[in-house]
Amino acid sequence: MPLRFFNTMTRQVEDFTPREPGWVGIYTCGPTVYNFAHIGNFRAYIFEDLLQRHLEFRGFRVQRVMNLTDVDDKTIRGCRAAGVSLDEFTAPFKKAFFEDLDTLRIKRADHFPEATEKKHIDRMISMISDLIAKGHAYRAEDGSVYFRIRTFPAYGQLAHFRLEDLRDGVRVSNDEYDKENAGDFALWKAWDERDGDVSWESPWGRGRPGWHIECSAMATGILGPEIDIHCGGEDNIFPHHEAEIAQSECVTGHRFVRLWMHCRHLQVEGSKMAKSAGNFFTLRDLMDKGWSGREVRFALISVKYREPLNFTFEGLAAARASLQRLDEWTLRLRELAGASDAAPLPGDMPSMDAFGEGLDEDLNISGALAGLFEVVRATNRLMDAGQLSPGQSRTLLDWLAGLHSVLAMEPEDIGIPSEIQALLERRVDARAAKDWKLSDELRDKMLAAGWQVKDTKDGQKTTRVAPAA
Repeated sequence: MPLRFFNTMTRQVEDFTPREPGWVGIYTCGPTVYNFAHIGNFRAYIFEDLLQRHLEFRGFRVQRVMNLTDVDDKTIRGCRAAGVSLDEFTAPFKKAFFEDLDTLRIKRADHFPEATEKKHIDRMISMISDLIAKGHAYRAEDGSVYFRIRTFPAYGQLAHFRLEDLRDGVRVSNDEYDKENAGDFALWKAWDERDGDVSWESPWGRGRPGWHIECSAMATGILGPEIDIHCGGEDNIFPHHEAEIAQSECVTGHRFVRLWMHCRHLQVEGSKMAKSAGNFFTLRDLMDKGWSGREVRFALISVKYREPLNFTFEGLAAARASLQRLDEWTLRLRELAGASDAAPLPGDMPSMDAFGEGLDEDLNISGALAGLFEVVRATNRLMDAGQLSPGQSRTLLDWLAGLHSVLAMEPEDIGIPSEIQALLERRVDARAAKDWKLSDELRDKMLAAGWQVKDTKDGQKTTRVAPAA
């Protein structure tokens, strides 16, 4: 079965064919490091992580690039307001970003180019010089260099609007704008006093690159003139990715990207995420509320990337419950399997291929997870009836390990906090003294803290659950 993905350019689900058999080059738009990344950003990064992991699951070798935008309008405003250098201002946000990647179990890209690296600045200047020489760019009265969009008739193809609808002769110096004020965009911005110490020398004088040329230079410089897959959030389609296409193809003469993939926006409790609305969450905010990176990952990954995701605390609680169910099933399999070798599964088992086949069809994670949990249900029934052998349990564990290479949802190896352990010990004493009232009170206290206690023939079993509201 071929892999099929939705191409933003054609607006169709297509069979995926890379340039070279067995090898895939992916460029993913990374963070602008002017603040801590929020959970909306991480929806895109987790979708891209799932894409890479599934390609590898299907046997492809993947080379992925994720850029760090450390010079643009936002980072310059931030360092000026803070009264520090650009490097000093962006450094803590870069560090926090990599910590968050690890917390969310997002695989590190092969390359994390930074826009301010000299080799990338040099390539940006070279590409702009080429565009000027070919008539695609010009230096304006303000000393900045702009791309002349009328020289690229296909401009607008990704966002699906006509070049004729744009106003002629308009120049846009801001990195971000919309179709209503779209026009020639800045490739190189002449220095002004608002830039402070942030500038580089160029053939057109002191200045700095525009946001769009940064990604074109880093993408083609590392992956070559034609890229297999370019990803990002839907807000990147215009103007950023549209501009990337125009300037890259005018320089290289090659189609820039074979497959464009974009994920939908994240809403929080049904509304657009905004600091003013009080629903703006970083990963650190959620962890401070008692949620783990694994749970946040599951909540963000469990809805297909092309569908809008409404992030709620009820959704986080559901993610925790699903993971708890998966963990309990895994523990049962381990206890049954022991040191046995794998053995064939019963012939009436649900399809073991449903997980991979779901992801083959445009990363349909809902179908993939449905396939996984159908196997969980079926094998739990078999274990309840004593009809699953240790060898069959081992086969299921081996299968699950392959799925975790894609999902990255392995149980966290965390210990019970000391304060919860103390309550457990008090509860043992209370039950030994037949003080059922105190036993129940201690159980409820632990549940309020996010730890559920079950009494079994082997003693107390403690698992994490959603903390009480």
